[in-house]
Amino acid sequence: MLIKLNWITLRVSNLEASLGFYHDILGLPIQRRFESRGRQIAMLGMENEAKLELIEGSESILKQEAGVSIGYEVNSLDEAMERLAQLNIPIVRGPIQPNPHLRFIYITDPDGFEVQLAEHV
Repeated sequence: MLIKLNWITLRVSNLEASLGFYHDILGLPIQRRFESRGRQIAMLGMENEAKLELIEGSESILKQEAGVSIGYEVNSLDEAMERLAQLNIPIVRGPIQPNPHLRFIYITDPDGFEVQLAEHV
């Protein structure tokens, strides 16, 4: 059996705030937006890669305390940290370098989900 990650779903409290974070700040392309059963939904990510599905909802939102985090690779962690500083986005952990080939930081999205930005050096 061949299995491939298709998408990860986050239920968010405010879709526009989340799009501001994932699209405007992190630069993920919006592949499509639509409504389903009264919920606003957006799919973000690069073509031919796993997507991030954001569903706006009023039900209880799963927060980072539950151990959920999303990781993205960046070309330059230093450039990413500089951009985050310009946008007043705090780094909640890091930079961490567990080995000579990997560095990463953690930030949080508007709903408190942890987002890891990693650079393989």
